[in-house]
Amino acid sequence: MAASAKSFLADAGYGEQELDANSALMELDKGLRSGKLGEQCEAVVRFPRLFQKYPFPILINSAFLKLADVFRVGNNFLRLCVLKVTQQSEKHLEKILNVDEFVKRVFSVIHSNDPVARAITLRMLGSMASIIPERKNAHHSIRQSLDSHDNVEVEAAIFAAANFSAQSKDFAAGICNKISEMIQGLATPVDLKLKLIPILQHMHHDASLASSSRQLLQQLVTSYPSTKMVIVTLHTFTLLAASSLVDIPKQIQLLLQYLKNDPRKAVKRLAIQDLKLLANKTPHTWSRENIQALCESALHTPYDSLKLGMLSVLSTLSGTIAIKQYFSSAPGTAATTVRSFDLVKLAQECCYHNNRGIAAHGVRILTNISASCQEKDLLPLEQDAVFGLESLLVLCSQDDSPGAQATLKITLTCMVKLVKCRPHLSQSVVESLLTQLQSAQDAARILMCHCLAAIAMQLPVLADGMLGDLMDLYKLIGRSTTDKKQELLVSLATVIFVSSQKALSSEIKTVIKQQLENASNGWTAYRIARQASRMGNHDMARELYQSLLTQVASEHFYFWLNSLKEFSHAEQCLTSLQEDNYSSALSCIAEALKSYHKGIASLTAASTPLNPLSFQCGFVKLRIDLLQAFSQLICTCNSLKTSPPPAIATTIAMTSGNDLQRCGRISNQACMKHSMEEFRNLATRYGDLYQSSFDADSATLRNVELQQQSCLLISHAIEALILDPESASFQEYSSNGTAHVESEYERRMMSVFNHVLEEVESLNRKYAPVSYLASSTCLCNAVIALLKVPLSFQRYFFQKLQSTSIKLALSPSPRNPAEPIAVQNNQQLALKVEGVVQHGSKPGLFRKIQSVCLNVSSVLQSKSGQDYKIPIDNMTNEMEQRVEPHNDYFSTQFLLNFVILGTHNITVESSVIDSNGIVWKTGPKTTIFVKSLEDPYSQQVRLQQQQGQPPSQQQQQRTAYSRF
Repeated sequence: MAASAKSFLADAGYGEQELDANSALMELDKGLRSGKLGEQCEAVVRFPRLFQKYPFPILINSAFLKLADVFRVGNNFLRLCVLKVTQQSEKHLEKILNVDEFVKRVFSVIHSNDPVARAITLRMLGSMASIIPERKNAHHSIRQSLDSHDNVEVEAAIFAAANFSAQSKDFAAGICNKISEMIQGLATPVDLKLKLIPILQHMHHDASLASSSRQLLQQLVTSYPSTKMVIVTLHTFTLLAASSLVDIPKQIQLLLQYLKNDPRKAVKRLAIQDLKLLANKTPHTWSRENIQALCESALHTPYDSLKLGMLSVLSTLSGTIAIKQYFSSAPGTAATTVRSFDLVKLAQECCYHNNRGIAAHGVRILTNISASCQEKDLLPLEQDAVFGLESLLVLCSQDDSPGAQATLKITLTCMVKLVKCRPHLSQSVVESLLTQLQSAQDAARILMCHCLAAIAMQLPVLADGMLGDLMDLYKLIGRSTTDKKQELLVSLATVIFVSSQKALSSEIKTVIKQQLENASNGWTAYRIARQASRMGNHDMARELYQSLLTQVASEHFYFWLNSLKEFSHAEQCLTSLQEDNYSSALSCIAEALKSYHKGIASLTAASTPLNPLSFQCGFVKLRIDLLQAFSQLICTCNSLKTSPPPAIATTIAMTSGNDLQRCGRISNQACMKHSMEEFRNLATRYGDLYQSSFDADSATLRNVELQQQSCLLISHAIEALILDPESASFQEYSSNGTAHVESEYERRMMSVFNHVLEEVESLNRKYAPVSYLASSTCLCNAVIALLKVPLSFQRYFFQKLQSTSIKLALSPSPRNPAEPIAVQNNQQLALKVEGVVQHGSKPGLFRKIQSVCLNVSSVLQSKSGQDYKIPIDNMTNEMEQRVEPHNDYFSTQFLLNFVILGTHNITVESSVIDSNGIVWKTGPKTTIFVKSLEDPYSQQVRLQQQQGQPPSQQQQQRTAYSRF
């Protein structure tokens, strides 16, 4: 196991100067055994970094045992350092293998005469509660220490009691009465009672325990009406209800009652805070009466701070199922219009409030109601929402304070949501944004540009007439000297790229380049070029990449920019394609392929071991193969036109039973079939690229999916028009256009897909069988239509926002990776697979790992000895297990048979399953070798048989009993 951890760490890519696991642990152990207190403390506090770098149990177990020794014999300051390390490394505690030994060393300090040492030990035990929830000696020590006369020890016991109550049902049930007596006892000081009450939030392990805790809290709320006691008790009440779930409606009513009747602002604020917590966690438990009561309180309160809090709760609820429950007519009552509800009146009243926060929540409620309620009389409500949003936009865009910017973000988010649900409002919203953009502060302009780009990506609402205003503003910003200038140039350029749906005019390109030359740094120019590549403006992108080539210091960056320049040039070549001009189409594709091959060479040179650019290389290689397949298809179609099949080809096909005879000559048959298989193979490879891109954003994945669909479409068209017209079905392809379109690129691709499908289907209906001239023309036009849509290089091609990787360690593992592990053929090998999930700075941004799927397979590489007739089941090992990582660690075992003598190659491959149940082939793949040896007894018997000697009596007995 130590060797496996070591081999894993050697592969981790931390650099040669880094120590391996054992050396790093020995270095820290030397510090722990130092006679100087400072060196000991320094060694202790470096342990969390060690755990982070080498997160496997073999090292963590050794390290924690060393820390336990320091805790046992050290002074209180060292113990405090060990406690902090344990609390920081909580997720690694379950990897401790010798839990008993670890606890024994720590627990010995509980018998110290020093109350501070006992207090630190109690906190240490509390921090370890997740791995020792049912240790009775720990439970007893906590109960005993609650009666201590030393305040430090009692507070530590309270901390430990809270942690153990959360983990152990038995401890919670046993300590509940003790806590109850202490809280109700007259001898207990009030400040201690305030610390004891929060323990009751963990009494949710069963219904009776939760019920008794609620009764106690109910008594406390009425018996101790002081502000501090009410606040602590109510909050504990809420947390208990949120965990036990059954009492949430009662808790909402209780909090609303305090909000309405209690005159103290601190209690009202606490009630609002807890209502917000319950609104986020369980919005479905809010009844119409609850929302109505909150609306009435908000309408009648004279305090802006309280009104802001209540509106915050209501705006949270307005985005959930609770809003539909509120507007659904109660049984037995006549249906009322939406505008007559108190919630709508409150939102309309608050839209123009002088407090920005209140106004923001007001328009957010109106937006959510407009988006979720499909009523007939919503037009006035939509207008109210738009007017409210416009007034807030005017107010916040002139102010660059943090509060105004936060409000502006809410306003712009609401605008995007409203336009998405109500497209007919887009024109007025966009016009108000463009008008306000001229006079806004720079910080606000950046946010407004993001909003404009988001709206324009969904709906083509930015007409060419608006480009003039945007260009004037771009020139104005280029001449300004503000600190937000660089960011603003990028944001505004993005809006210009999105708004100019066709190719950029030379005028616009000149203006952008002039401003970049005068006012920007290289990074700004690169970001604008990147946005141009994403929006399909490859001509502009190529010029910008070209200008940046000489401005980078690193060889890898030069090759990266050079590859992007070549890819942009290749895509630019494809924009001049014309329908029905197939010879020029072939020359354009050939020119594009030439640039792509140059680009892929540069891209390969730009990759490094730490940044292998695997997605980028995979995507570009597929693009090259797709262009080659398109070129081959056009050539085949031209060939089919020049040598069409004879008139009796259909009769020959029916007579011979070979449908490929329809195509005429053997070469045409083979080429068409080969083309169809090539496109299907490309679609499969795009699917593999999709499955390997776990960290990609949804737009990138959708882009890959569109490429895959274009391959399937062409293969389907070949089959439907030429190879097998009778059996081709249109059903599975007809629903592609119904999905919600997220970008202009997707919109244009879906339009081409639908057009090609309609053409193919109409040809099949009108002219059966279809003439080869019409078939070839249709296929060539489909290829040209697909290539004329400028390719979009999405975010993941340039930027990785989420990073997830898995590291595996196998046990047993050889010291040298090339050496095989020796196993006797009559025994099974227990292969232990351990793994750690490693994340970047934003774990779970797009998707989270639910479980890890481990696939183990073995292949016989070389035989040794004679061939025996062995059942097929014993020849191979194919196993799969799914394990759920806990605290980013997982472990499982496989039993493998190696009956055949020789060297076997074992491959362990991991893939992940996300929270939606989708499998992603993320890797890694690890390989070890096993040498299966003949067991000594079988070898002896075989040798004796070869020499012609009968086995002795003793050996015969052994044969009879060896199976047992």
